[in-house]
Amino acid sequence: MTAVRSDLISKAQAGDGGAFRELTEPHRRELQVHCYRMLGSLQDAEDVVQETLLAAWRGIGGFVEERATLRTWLYRIATNQSLNARRAAGRRPATAWDVPDVEPPEPTSLGEVTWLEPCPDALIGSPIEGASGPESRYELTESISLAFVTALQVLPPRQIAVLILRDVLGFHSREVAGMLGSTVDSVNSALKRARSGLQRRLQGAGREPPPAPGSPDEAAIVGSFVRAWESADLDALVALLTDDVFVSMPPIPFEYTGRDAAIRLCGSIFGSGRRFDLVPTRANGQPALGAYLRASTGARRAAGLYVLTVAGDRICAMTRFESGVLPWFGLPGSLPVASRWPDQDRARPIGR
Repeated sequence: MTAVRSDLISKAQAGDGGAFRELTEPHRRELQVHCYRMLGSLQDAEDVVQETLLAAWRGIGGFVEERATLRTWLYRIATNQSLNARRAAGRRPATAWDVPDVEPPEPTSLGEVTWLEPCPDALIGSPIEGASGPESRYELTESISLAFVTALQVLPPRQIAVLILRDVLGFHSREVAGMLGSTVDSVNSALKRARSGLQRRLQGAGREPPPAPGSPDEAAIVGSFVRAWESADLDALVALLTDDVFVSMPPIPFEYTGRDAAIRLCGSIFGSGRRFDLVPTRANGQPALGAYLRASTGARRAAGLYVLTVAGDRICAMTRFESGVLPWFGLPGSLPVASRWPDQDRARPIGR
């Protein structure tokens, strides 16, 4: 421990709020990402981080650097606060289909995880130095993906905590046992069950890897999707989707698995006359698009966020979130009024 750090800890323990903030602020972002993985909700994660820092401030007097690093101590508090949040609050209920003038096709399944929220790439940032230990098994991009975060949510809470602390962050079993007030044997047993449960839930085993984020290959796929979606071109969409493409729309529980089911859903949307403009952004390390519904007046109002999962040169999943998440991505509630809609009536027929 450096003399400067020791001095900051002493000042914080004496009640210096500035010293406490200087100690904890470098860890805030990674703690928020950690709580997001635990809870699947960015809003809940923000609340838990605030509770974590409040608990740390109240408990800083008892912190001893020789027993654990400050980072490990903060992760212990954040993990237990997240577990408390999962126990105390019931999950937000699913909502009914609410798209005007659109009759959706029968879903292939109903989702279990309807409270899921997207995480802006601006929050995730680049890999945080020291954020993953030598025993971590997952890269940052994989461990923050929608598929990974969704799969975590259906595991028992304690298994979620153990798997993230061990396989994502790379803490040793003895450190995790200390954080959770458990034993090494109990941690190892929970980890084995969590790994098994996660693999059963993760979709797309054996798929081609996605193109590099921000690469020309990724941009080409996203650009093709934008052109197809904005022009309601179902034939072009078919060419972009994998056979097993998966479409979900939390908090609406409807899920559509397979290209035919996905195209039926898209056909019901386009067949109603709804047309969109898309604005690119990024969520969960994946390409994402803010969707804006065109009105006959030229107005374009927010209609949701689409997050795309890419495998090779095809789209293997699309998750649609409600428009309330757009401000998290710096996207407006509406776009400037357009004077005319090019190719407004040139949508391909639903039956292809």
